Amino acid sequence: MTKIYYFSGTGNSLWSAKKIAQIIKDSAADESVELYNIGEEMQKNEILVEADAVIIVFPSYAFGLPLVVKHFAMKAEFKALNSQGLYLAAFVTYGSLPLGTLGILRHFLKKKGIAKMFFGKIPAVENYLAMFGTPKQKTIERRCSLQHKATEQAARDVIERRVNRVNTFCPFSVFVVSLFYLGLKIFFKYYRLGSNCNGCAICSKICPVSAVAMKDGYPVFSSKCENCQGCVNNCPQRAIQFGRVKFGTSGYRHPEIKVTELMKQLPDAI
Repeated sequence: MTKIYYFSGTGNSLWSAKKIAQIIKDSAADESVELYNIGEEMQKNEILVEADAVIIVFPSYAFGLPLVVKHFAMKAEFKALNSQGLYLAAFVTYGSLPLGTLGILRHFLKKKGIAKMFFGKIPAVENYLAMFGTPKQKTIERRCSLQHKATEQAARDVIERRVNRVNTFCPFSVFVVSLFYLGLKIFFKYYRLGSNCNGCAICSKICPVSAVAMKDGYPVFSSKCENCQGCVNNCPQRAIQFGRVKFGTSGYRHPEIKVTELMKQLPDAI
């Protein structure tokens, strides 16, 4: 039994999680592979992860962990289904630099009693429009090609049960992501709706942490927001503004992920 936990706002991490799952199943390394949305898992009072192997796929935010991924790593209890002990692999998707992201994660996992761990990086398209703007088509094609190759390698790393270590001493990443966490307390207040919002509720349906609620037919943003920008990128009316993302700005979603897939919040067997 392999369980894959992912966090994804625009589909980058979801695509890699699905690809890894499919490769594992096709290789006959494990016929039972399940995908879980970390945001949904965090709504449970307790998180018990029972498996032979666990894979975590998530993006780097401000050189660190998305807050919900940090809380998941702290909250989850891991239990092996075999006598050899649990195997865990973590892969960070990134558009610019992940720096100490994996080291921060290992810091939270190393006291969990996990027998073997592997940490890897997967390049992807930079999707934080508020800072980097809309990616160009050539950039998307180039980064998706890199992501494809790195994801295939990630699946092989898991199948071969490779083990490595990453440095948990990453003060710069800890500092920057701590500032980001402070920002999360107010970022949600700066999302603005345009007059062309038609109340389609896609932003609410795709939010991985249920931070967008519909009220009187229009979305309302809450302090649970992870600032993943999934709502901004996936709004079909381009009616959500945040920072330099102006009304009408083109968004980004992984080209092989449909918006309906991001709406799936429940465990999905492969």
